[in-house]
Amino acid sequence: MISFFEASLAELSIHRIGNKSQDEFYILSEQSIALKDNLLSNLLQQYFLSPFEKTNEAYRFFHPNTDLNLNEVYHFAAEIFENGEKFHSNSKELAKYLYDVSGHPKIKAGELYVAFFENVQIEGELHDAIGIFKSETKETFLKVYPENGGFGLSYEEGAININKLDKGCLIFNTDKDEGFRVAVIDQTNRSAEAVYWKDEFLKLKIRNDSFNQTNNVLGVYKNFVTEQLDQDFEISKADKIDLLNKSMKYFKEKESFDLDEFSNEVIGNEEGINSFKNYKKNFEEELDAPIPDNFDISGAAVKKQARVYKSVLKLDKNFHIYIHGNKELIEKGYDDDKSMNYYKVYFKEEQ
Repeated sequence: MISFFEASLAELSIHRIGNKSQDEFYILSEQSIALKDNLLSNLLQQYFLSPFEKTNEAYRFFHPNTDLNLNEVYHFAAEIFENGEKFHSNSKELAKYLYDVSGHPKIKAGELYVAFFENVQIEGELHDAIGIFKSETKETFLKVYPENGGFGLSYEEGAININKLDKGCLIFNTDKDEGFRVAVIDQTNRSAEAVYWKDEFLKLKIRNDSFNQTNNVLGVYKNFVTEQLDQDFEISKADKIDLLNKSMKYFKEKESFDLDEFSNEVIGNEEGINSFKNYKKNFEEELDAPIPDNFDISGAAVKKQARVYKSVLKLDKNFHIYIHGNKELIEKGYDDDKSMNYYKVYFKEEQ
């Protein structure tokens, strides 16, 4: 959880990054901006920081060769944290490096903002943070102003909407030896363009904290139920929904996760338990994302996954049955006369 009610914007440098494949160049500013206008400073903080209020995933820098200093953004950020006088010179190095990886022909040119914040809160702790942001989308704004006893109308092209941050990251001055703690925003929907920001420029990996552990287990279990179970067992959709409901109930009621306890309480079948554990193991190996057998449950991750856990039984195009509780109150059968499947639902009263 990130908040910025105590944060202040201490320094800001702006550069322009073109698209290398289009023979566009970069333009580097000679010095950082002196922020003397409090209103402008507050607007910039809203533009840069407010999108991160809803982010929960925490990342870290990495490098394939395991030497963190070979990660360019990590290296420049570490220098800034160590010596604030190097802020602007390192912001220029970040701009040049971003230009080097902006080789995809569809990457848009735009302004790069490198900012230094004091007292940004993440997970209840206050830290200094470096923000790296890029604005690519420009909009046209109308202006209405008093004129000749009425109103005049004009417009401004190429303006930036402060409610729409295209790309950004916050690097918190904590956990340096593990690759810092990093939050990231990328509003680009087309994957070919989006890869360069997080994967090529920043080179980030998900941190293995309680949020991501909870998120991963719920995601793995959901995929196991919806995709794998059909291959291993004969199981109805109602039974699948019941398994999903049981898992969500477990995570909402418990404070910590225990793999054996979860497997016994939610799955309760030895063959199914072994199948799930093998599925989890394959996920960890394929994505190089180990999930411990015991960890504290993150309520924010449970809330996030609850949005995509479906408890709807869709019957042709005529009926949707929402199953939230006792599966024993719904029975499946087959009508020989009509040659159709049916469900029998028991209830005490209509609401």
